Amino acid sequence: MSHTPFQALACPLDGDPLQRRDGAWRCPAGHSFDIARQGYVHLLPVQNKRSRDPGDSKEMVAARRRFLEAGHYQPIAEAVSRAVLAEAPAGDTLSCLDAGCGEGYYLRELARACEEAAGGDRSLALLGMDISKWAILAAAKQWKGAIWAVGTNAHLPVQANSLDRVLCLFGFPVYPEFARVLKPGGELLLVDAGPDHLRELREIIYPTLKPPRDGDAAVPEGFTRLGSETLRESIELSGPEPIADLLAMTPHLHRASAEGRARAASLTSLRLTVDVRLTRWKPEDVA
Repeated sequence: MSHTPFQALACPLDGDPLQRRDGAWRCPAGHSFDIARQGYVHLLPVQNKRSRDPGDSKEMVAARRRFLEAGHYQPIAEAVSRAVLAEAPAGDTLSCLDAGCGEGYYLRELARACEEAAGGDRSLALLGMDISKWAILAAAKQWKGAIWAVGTNAHLPVQANSLDRVLCLFGFPVYPEFARVLKPGGELLLVDAGPDHLRELREIIYPTLKPPRDGDAAVPEGFTRLGSETLRESIELSGPEPIADLLAMTPHLHRASAEGRARAASLTSLRLTVDVRLTRWKPEDVA
């Protein structure tokens, strides 16, 4: 397996194609976006920010990195990689965006799985994008096999009809943008939490649990469902550190009361249910 540099970036200001040269990405109109010394590019204009420092904090990113690198979500990464590579012909270059990539764990695992499955006969062109500069900084420091960009799903800095796969894993899907950037025959892969995901932790930190949402989500406009699968695993967290990391990397950290966080902090071990649904979608043909 080889890496092909991702080339289909678009200017976040005017939508024109970006070209990489002289340590920056530039569009024909002259807009220029410097490549940081760590290897990433910032493609989130200030007018598209909702806060001064949007997305996950530096502490949340560090917690997620420790938790994921310990292998707790390895079955999810393996399922995502299988779905991405399914029916992808050997010998072709597969262009893939992880929209909300965090610190890059799932793209790194995809590259590893591709190398093992294809025996070197397939090329990946990978783009990892997140609204958190801390996440992209961590991703760029760890691995140089992808283009890493700070950006937003609401206005993807990606050329139209340029991607074979878009991943949105525990993220915030913007379906019109995903449909715009996918090639005909491309696929969108979503991973969402199921009704029992981390139930044991939620029972500790909340006084009551909300009723589960309808498992059959509405079909997003512009897409057709290709299929879905449910992944259900039991994991054991030993010691207070991984429990604290799990809580810190999820929205539950801020939603729970002080009492709920204190109960979680007192734990020395915790057995948890991992319950997620992976759904594959294809964009409908546009006449």
